[in-house]
Amino acid sequence: MKKYIKPVFLACLLCLTGMLAVAQNLEPMKFTVNGKVKNGAKGEKVILAQSAANGSAIVIDSAMVANDGTFKLQGTEKDRGSFFTLNIAGRQKVVLLVEGGETFNVLADGTSKDAKGNGGGSEVTGSKNMEYYGKVDRLMQDFSKKVTVWNEEFAAAEEKKDTKKIAEIQQAYTKADQERLGVIRGLLPEMGTSLIALFTANNFLDPDTDLPLLKKLADSYDQVKPTPTLARAFIGQVKRTAGLAVGEQAPDFTLNDPEGKPLALSSLKGKYVLIDFWASWCGPCRMENPNVVRMYDKFKDKGFSIYGVSLDDNEKAWKTAIARDNLKWQHGSELKKWNSGVAQTYGVNAIPATFLLDRDGKIIAKNLRGPALESKLTELLGQ
Repeated sequence: MKKYIKPVFLACLLCLTGMLAVAQNLEPMKFTVNGKVKNGAKGEKVILAQSAANGSAIVIDSAMVANDGTFKLQGTEKDRGSFFTLNIAGRQKVVLLVEGGETFNVLADGTSKDAKGNGGGSEVTGSKNMEYYGKVDRLMQDFSKKVTVWNEEFAAAEEKKDTKKIAEIQQAYTKADQERLGVIRGLLPEMGTSLIALFTANNFLDPDTDLPLLKKLADSYDQVKPTPTLARAFIGQVKRTAGLAVGEQAPDFTLNDPEGKPLALSSLKGKYVLIDFWASWCGPCRMENPNVVRMYDKFKDKGFSIYGVSLDDNEKAWKTAIARDNLKWQHGSELKKWNSGVAQTYGVNAIPATFLLDRDGKIIAKNLRGPALESKLTELLGQ
């Protein structure tokens, strides 16, 4: 039921902002946070920090909790849309989606969330972004609780080899997942050109199935002048993704192979090529590898090749996995994990992910695995 997904949205959009070189006149706007901690003590520290592209947090302001549990913080938003966190005495973190000019009212438990998801509750009012963030968060919390139960039931059914129960769980998961996505797609138009719309689109929409909706949202953001920094990153990402549709030319790239020699995708032109995004640490990728090996052995003499693009950051683990899984095709990696430029170019935010190219380097299929991959290769190259 699982695939390894890039740690949420901040990594997806914030890493792209570093690529934006065109300056825009975005007027800095102040915002205020008025808060109260239910389970806080006088003198405890509350820190307001801004999320940065490299995963760090930049401290913006701090305050001490008053005798009645209240605190007040202020900050300045320079990009018309950024993510901030409140760190309450090191026990609880509250996410704030800030566009500038808001007065946020925060009521926080001031407690840590336990293993069962209890505690750590908060309510934030004062902005449309946080209103919809609350709706999406509650939707995801409900879904997460169901998935936890299904995972436990799935493990038990696998141990008993209860195929009927496994099928029931998978069907229930698929149904609930589609219902969840239906609600999210319904909420998106209401969000307009807001930061929460970016958050929702980047976290939950799939470019393979939701590209028209993503393009419509990107077009709407393109009309906002000056365009918020994260929106410009989003627009660029959607344009790149649209350029990676079936029938489009696959972008060329060159990576170092395990011996440190440069290997270009274009060097494989003339063959059908499977670009396989994977990693040694990705369980689903490693489980799929025996099937990919079988496909390679079956079709390699008929004009089929594979370029494995690893999202590892550990060279030894990468090389060990190649040898252990008997992956005899071409490989390359930047050893930057999710900061891989090639992964970003190809819009990859979950692995395993694949792109099948024809002999001219055009994309003819995406994310084929198992029987689907074998069927497509048989269609193209024969038995």
